[in-house]
Amino acid sequence: MNLIQAILLGIIQGATEFLPISSSGHLVLFQKILGVEEPTLTFDIVVHLGTLVAVFAVFWKDIISLLRRPFQRLTLLLIAGTIPTGIIGIVFKDYFEELFASGRTLGFEFIVTGLVLFFAENLSRGYKDVEETSLLDAAFVGLMQGAAILPAISRSGLTISGALFRNMDRDFAARFSFLLSIPAILGAAVFDMKDVLEVGLENLDSISLGAGFIFAAIFGYISIKYMIGMLKKGKMRVFSYYVFILGTLVLIDQYLIHIFF
Repeated sequence: MNLIQAILLGIIQGATEFLPISSSGHLVLFQKILGVEEPTLTFDIVVHLGTLVAVFAVFWKDIISLLRRPFQRLTLLLIAGTIPTGIIGIVFKDYFEELFASGRTLGFEFIVTGLVLFFAENLSRGYKDVEETSLLDAAFVGLMQGAAILPAISRSGLTISGALFRNMDRDFAARFSFLLSIPAILGAAVFDMKDVLEVGLENLDSISLGAGFIFAAIFGYISIKYMIGMLKKGKMRVFSYYVFILGTLVLIDQYLIHIFF
């Protein structure tokens, strides 16, 4: 992987991690388009940590509040949401890794993401804030996040949609979704780092890794701000049209043209 590829993939990771269009699906797709054939697990860990920096930058007040008062209700909700995600990730880890490597389900998963977004956007504005949201509500959002471990299923798309399905207020739905990404990204990084240490570090230079990290953080920050605005305006449906089109193009390529797959 050269520097230009690293920058482009960092931008893609940051821009798509918090938009409901699947960062993992776009990374798999663009790695194939850009001809990145060597293993990139280390790079994937680094750019995901870059997007984590973006979450801290936007929600630093919430994070400081959680650290100062760790036993507040929001903490319990985040724990309830993290447990289903962790169980799904551990149980189906090998299966998910095989799907990432093959990319054979990308088209279908983009379309599934679009369907979830489309129906969620048709819901009326919810009313639940942090005090009214139950542990069951949080666990349901965590279950949706667990399903988003599939390559082209959007984590932010499914968690925000899951929150809307459970009648959470749109502002809190976005806030809870992005805060819930912190333990998910950290947990995935820890598990992936274990694999990296077992097989040895990949042949990636520090400049490429640093560039990917920085651009993922910058564009992650921008995408969070943009997504919050779009959600407040009730315009998530536009993302469903995008992934519908992208999923269809990927399926055409996979089964008819065979350019990238």
